[in-house]
Amino acid sequence: MALSLPNLFPKGDAYGTKYFEIKTKPSHLKLSFSYRARVKAALNSRSSSVEIPRQWYNLVADLPIKPPPSLHPKTFQPIKPEDLSPLFCDELIKQEASVEQFIDIPEEVLDVYSLWRPTPLIRAKRLEKLLDTPARIYYKYEGGSPAGSHKPNSAVPQAWYNKMGNVKNVVTETGAGQWGSALSFACSLFGLNCEVWQVRASFDQKPYRKMMMQTWGAKVHPSPSDLTEAGRAILQIDPSSPGSLGIAISEAVEVAAKNADTKYCLGSVLNHVLLHQTVIGEECIKQMEDFGETPDVIIGCTGGGSNFAGLAFPFIREKLKGKINPLFRAVEPTACPSLTKGVYAYDYGDTAGMTPLMKMHTLGHDFIPDPIHSGGLRYHGMAPLISHVYELGFMEAISIPQIECFQGAIQFARSEGLIPAPEPTHAIAATIREALRCKETGESKVILMAMCGHGHFDLPSYDKYLQGSLVDLSFSEEKIKASLAKIPRPVS
Repeated sequence: MALSLPNLFPKGDAYGTKYFEIKTKPSHLKLSFSYRARVKAALNSRSSSVEIPRQWYNLVADLPIKPPPSLHPKTFQPIKPEDLSPLFCDELIKQEASVEQFIDIPEEVLDVYSLWRPTPLIRAKRLEKLLDTPARIYYKYEGGSPAGSHKPNSAVPQAWYNKMGNVKNVVTETGAGQWGSALSFACSLFGLNCEVWQVRASFDQKPYRKMMMQTWGAKVHPSPSDLTEAGRAILQIDPSSPGSLGIAISEAVEVAAKNADTKYCLGSVLNHVLLHQTVIGEECIKQMEDFGETPDVIIGCTGGGSNFAGLAFPFIREKLKGKINPLFRAVEPTACPSLTKGVYAYDYGDTAGMTPLMKMHTLGHDFIPDPIHSGGLRYHGMAPLISHVYELGFMEAISIPQIECFQGAIQFARSEGLIPAPEPTHAIAATIREALRCKETGESKVILMAMCGHGHFDLPSYDKYLQGSLVDLSFSEEKIKASLAKIPRPVS
């Protein structure tokens, strides 16, 4: 039987966003009544949306107060595009500073997106039943990408723009390995060399992530390493350092700054990364419409902020328009609580102080979190744009310890079937809290949750929980105070 290939064509919607729609409707295929019934039943719990947005959404354009500028690390003056040129390619620099509401997604990027997008929005009916809650729980699942998380949403355009800029090599950091895997995958598609510094704690905990990166052709180093001045400085102080995302960023930035044929790619925090991730929320708006639902609460985990921003920012746009009024709740680990315990101040994005100064919620750039199993959330600061939105009062934040998160993950896995990565277990735990509150009050709230990746390479963490050897790691107030005392003071 010959296969009927999808027809691809653009389509608009009521929100002014262009979409990339995939339609498959073979005229020779006649569905039986029983098959149609099964499909209809399946669509009652899964959205049937088949549209990929053709544009990324930039929340900066719609904010009533624009976010503070990033500052040069030496002059403390607002950063200029040419200041970023040693690290980033021109198109990404433009996107970082853009105030345009929408930015077109290149066709070449859409073509790669179509390997796994659109991603499903699923109603968690079995979890609802387990919790005996009147709440209706939905989760947007990003674990179906080749790398198993939401990270390729930005890795693919970053690799493509660097390729178009005739860049030969890119370097990056990674925590749990999801971003490093995503960038390695993207670079393999576009013929770029990729070198990754992975936080030592996760490098040891998650060996299969390293193997994934190597399979896609990347070089992978544990961080801190003896390959850079930044790494050697840390090892001299603490030879057994577990590392941090801030340290790994310092190592990658140092290599990019010293090599003209090399650019740096970042997996979270910066505006252009959050911009790319908005394909999640743009799809989800349409999918919630398919379900005939409007979310009352939107929940996502936060480390640097890319996953939360990707889901939340398009919904914040609709809230600013007065169309919806959901509560936005960011969830972070108690061991690295930048939003709930940090200060809103200018600080470096890395440990060595090589990056621009960004106004963000920070625990101090040399703060090294305890080695929790959510390696992707072990970052000292929060994305400046999320920090700004938080300061404007458009969202709230809570922190949850890792044992409660893994308890929620087990409930989710045993009801919904999916084993989540440790990072989104924070969103799951917060969702369960909200659902149980609804059980107490009788409210039938609609809860929308970001499920940013699967945990297939995190099973040793689950094993520790199941064996009873997982412990809650908290932060030290004295440790944070000492770290905050070292942040720069460029403005009063």
